[in-house]
Amino acid sequence: MKIRLGFSTCPNDTFMFDAMVHGRIDTQDIDYEVVLGDIFHLNQMAQREELDMVKISYNTYGQVRDSYQLLEAGSALGHNCGPLLIAKGDISLKEILEKQLPIAIPGKNTTANLLLNFFAPELKNRQEYIFHEIMPAVLEGKAAAGLIIHENRFTYQKYGLNCLQDLGEYWEAQTQLPIPLGAIVAHKRLGEQLIAKLGRQMHESVAYAFAHPEASRPYVRAHAQEMEEEVMQAHIGLYVNEYSLGLGELGHAAVARLLGISNNG
Repeated sequence: MKIRLGFSTCPNDTFMFDAMVHGRIDTQDIDYEVVLGDIFHLNQMAQREELDMVKISYNTYGQVRDSYQLLEAGSALGHNCGPLLIAKGDISLKEILEKQLPIAIPGKNTTANLLLNFFAPELKNRQEYIFHEIMPAVLEGKAAAGLIIHENRFTYQKYGLNCLQDLGEYWEAQTQLPIPLGAIVAHKRLGEQLIAKLGRQMHESVAYAFAHPEASRPYVRAHAQEMEEEVMQAHIGLYVNEYSLGLGELGHAAVARLLGISNNG
């Protein structure tokens, strides 16, 4: 049986999915057809119900949960791993708010945007960019501030940019819960039995990645482009953790709290 599986080229995803897509675990009768894409496009594909199993933002999951089932394993959820609101020079958050200056965001349906609503819903002038275009937009003056995710949180200071607010830090201080960023979901048209099988294989793939970290290195490196080795490993370490093996009670509580936020930004 062929399953169209979508995930990003980011190190945390290629690390977790490597065992599934390269036969390092027993996938039984399932043949995974991989679709790689930026989270912005994966969210859109899920909204169009084009994929059987896909990594999406938890924000988007809240919009498609009538069609997609959340899997226990594979989530990007943890501590000290949230998006950062960054800017160039000495511009302040107060000035951005008073003048409603443009903020570059990695998509309106991303969890990052939802966390920006949680922090400052009054910031309305938001412009969508692919995540790797956000820092250049700020540096070039196209946006007064940018909401960065993924590996950019490790590199922004090298470009002379400043952090105005760590949105994950704010979330954790207000909720005492981990930060839900990305979810793995399967389409309900597959049926409960097959979805359960996909969930087990997702868990096995993550467990294999933890037990054999060197096995996934070529796949991770092939899609990490020019990313430095240190940044690549830091990326995996930040976004793949015990919650990636299973959400647990605390993970589900965090997801429920996040999905209760109004998304009108």
